[in-house]
Amino acid sequence: MDLILRGATLPDGRTGIDIAIKGGKIAALEAGIGAGAAREIDVSGRLVTPPFIDAHFHMDATLTYGYPRYNESGTLLEGIELWHDLKPSLSHDWYIERALEYCDWAVGRGLLAIRSHVDTTDPTLGAVAALVEVREQVKDYIDLQLVAFPQDGYLRSPIGVENLAKALDMGVDVVGGIPHFERTMDEGAESVRQLCAVAAERGLRIDMHCDESDDPHSRHIETLAAETIRLGLEGRVTGSHLSSMHSMDNYYVSKLIPLMIEADIQVIANPTANMLLMGRHDTYPKRRGMTRVKELMAAGLNVSFGQDSVMDPWGSLNTGDVLDAAHMAVHAGHLSGRDEIIACFRAVTENPARAMGLEGYGLEIGCNADLVVLQAADPVEAVRLRPVRLYVMRRGNIIAESAPEEAKLTLPGRPGSTDFTRQTRPPE
Repeated sequence: MDLILRGATLPDGRTGIDIAIKGGKIAALEAGIGAGAAREIDVSGRLVTPPFIDAHFHMDATLTYGYPRYNESGTLLEGIELWHDLKPSLSHDWYIERALEYCDWAVGRGLLAIRSHVDTTDPTLGAVAALVEVREQVKDYIDLQLVAFPQDGYLRSPIGVENLAKALDMGVDVVGGIPHFERTMDEGAESVRQLCAVAAERGLRIDMHCDESDDPHSRHIETLAAETIRLGLEGRVTGSHLSSMHSMDNYYVSKLIPLMIEADIQVIANPTANMLLMGRHDTYPKRRGMTRVKELMAAGLNVSFGQDSVMDPWGSLNTGDVLDAAHMAVHAGHLSGRDEIIACFRAVTENPARAMGLEGYGLEIGCNADLVVLQAADPVEAVRLRPVRLYVMRRGNIIAESAPEEAKLTLPGRPGSTDFTRQTRPPE
């Protein structure tokens, strides 16, 4: 064996598990594996998980916060306006510089797979060209999946249709859309139909910004699910945001969710972004805009979380840590039961792996040895603490390593240190 991790705790609750790695794959997974590895690491009491995944991101815009000015209203529409003003000044080199810097952040946080939407309504397709290049540069340590995203509207933009096709020809992986930003509801629905047809013809997945709105009448997810069934795309289609479901009446949702189940729609919520951008027209009570995560999970739909923004025109915060999104979802979605918190952990690990169709992901023999060791005892503690990633591994190689976080105390009568973890069960 090349490496054995000793005494791991796994996300499914198993403890004291040894993980043996050979040739970049998980070769054995059990307690008490015999000696014989070139290197062994004691991870007793530490959570070992497959890598984190950001299911919804905009890498072309990341790290542009404050250019050309700040989003003072905090609205989605001002963010779109800012991005429109910023695009002409974005050079090929700056796209790549920012993307690579962000990828460094991601690796340090154990984030080794990202689905990034990339704007296709720039006449030069500069962002597309740059991120296709970045995807190649980072392929040894990050799975970067690109979505052709017509930010200014597939039908609304004069170049929307033509440029999206060009982006796919350039090698972009997934068909995107933004039906709620088309001029009318009818044009939005028509954009969904046309984009689904494009994906079906090319054999591609779909990930559509859908109903990122407080308007309960924004119901493009219904059209998306119906077209998915009509074209036989079940399981390959994602509805991102779905914010309007937060404001829909319960009777309509009681019909909508079964349709989504029939279509096997993949759902992506963006808790930090949805909470920040939605409800800006409300006084009190204020809607917060995150979709019905609790109900969608309970119905059996595959729900993932993304960050959406890190320091860009739509969001001034975030750090590349998707556990922030899981932590926010717990609070915003009343997902505080232990099983619900664990489900939120899965929403930034195994669920997005399924939505993205990642091969070799997981904690089973034969899976890629892509692993993260956290300074936490279990998934609940990981969501609570958003802890240090002690080791980040790609194909069995350690590509990032951090010292445990610890505070040195000088309190009278209580000298020592604390690592901020605490057992959640009483002592025996």
